[in-house]
Amino acid sequence: MYVDNEISELQQVIVHFPDDGISRISPKRAESLLFDDIVFYPLMNKEYRTFLRILQLFVGEENVLETQKLIEEAIDACDAVKEELIDRVIAFEELPSSFEKYLEGLTDENLARLLITGYLKDEDRILFDPIPNYMFTRDIAVTIKDHILITKAAKDARHRENLLSRFIFKYHPLFEEAKAAGRIIDMNDLELFPPSKKAETVSAEGGDIMMFDPDHLMIGCSERTTPYAFQCIKDYLFEKKLVKNIAQVNIPNERSFMHIDTLFTRVDHNIVACYKPIVYDGEGSNVVVYRSSGEETTYASIKDYINTEINPDMQYVFAGNGESPYQEREQWTDSVNLTCVRPGVAISYDRNLKTLAAFETAGYKVIDAEDLFKQAVADSSYISKLEKTIITIPSAELSRARGGSHCMTCPIIRK
Repeated sequence: MYVDNEISELQQVIVHFPDDGISRISPKRAESLLFDDIVFYPLMNKEYRTFLRILQLFVGEENVLETQKLIEEAIDACDAVKEELIDRVIAFEELPSSFEKYLEGLTDENLARLLITGYLKDEDRILFDPIPNYMFTRDIAVTIKDHILITKAAKDARHRENLLSRFIFKYHPLFEEAKAAGRIIDMNDLELFPPSKKAETVSAEGGDIMMFDPDHLMIGCSERTTPYAFQCIKDYLFEKKLVKNIAQVNIPNERSFMHIDTLFTRVDHNIVACYKPIVYDGEGSNVVVYRSSGEETTYASIKDYINTEINPDMQYVFAGNGESPYQEREQWTDSVNLTCVRPGVAISYDRNLKTLAAFETAGYKVIDAEDLFKQAVADSSYISKLEKTIITIPSAELSRARGGSHCMTCPIIRK
């Protein structure tokens, strides 16, 4: 595993196919489960399959790792591991101890599905809430060069996601070497990341952490990631000598901007897609860069930081073309939340028309996913030749879940 930037060729990625637990979210429960609306699951399922197919075209089906399968494989590795996972879930979900034997009797596949959905399909029985936000695997962990940082979610609704993700990184054979070498950093380890003397908690989610460039790690302080968590991560990573510069990106503490990747993502060596008021104009935000040498530098905007320290020729494509009310609408539907499969080739939602037009003005081709698939069938070399292209996926329901393609990917290896 290795990731030292946001744009180089994607080679391995963790995803979570939206499970049918999402279809159980009621209007009354939506807010507590961190969904702004109830979604039409069959259409979301169809839209996500298109997204998945694009990833598989670029990295190979075997390198798109699905969380449920990873959980199954980790359970299969050892019976004692299965018992530990069941005990933890029973304790957290406050199930009677009598359920222990029942859960142990489930097949690995059925147990993994139950732990994700909270639902026993064969018995039509609900044991606990679904974890609908698990589809946003960007938040579960971040690959920082050859280390993996397991994050710690801010909200209780994401606790079981965190538990299952820790289980994957701790016990799946894929991560055995990294674990043995001490390259798995668990933010849930209270010995490494304890509460502060003022009882400040540690919470950080992957959407707020970007390995933007080999020498620059960005960490947002937002609705979901606390300043104290930033300090803990910074001190630990400097001690490990993993990065030279760690930027504290301070943004408004609002639901609309829950992570920094809802405000900007890098698309190419010289292109950043962003929400203009905050990133470019610096409204309600600033950046403090900490050096491993102990020095600090403050910038009035994210744009000033990027253009001064990373690339003086960086250009910006604005959400909604930088025009109100379109920029507010399209930032809300994740128009600047893109994931790159290689430099200059990224996946975006089809509904953000003003932003897509801004990409075309910047010299990018915009192609619909279905057209991409047809071209790939007609020309076996088409995918390998693609450059400066935004691939759009259907997003009527996916966008209502409040996360884009960047949110739905946890890169493990970039070339």
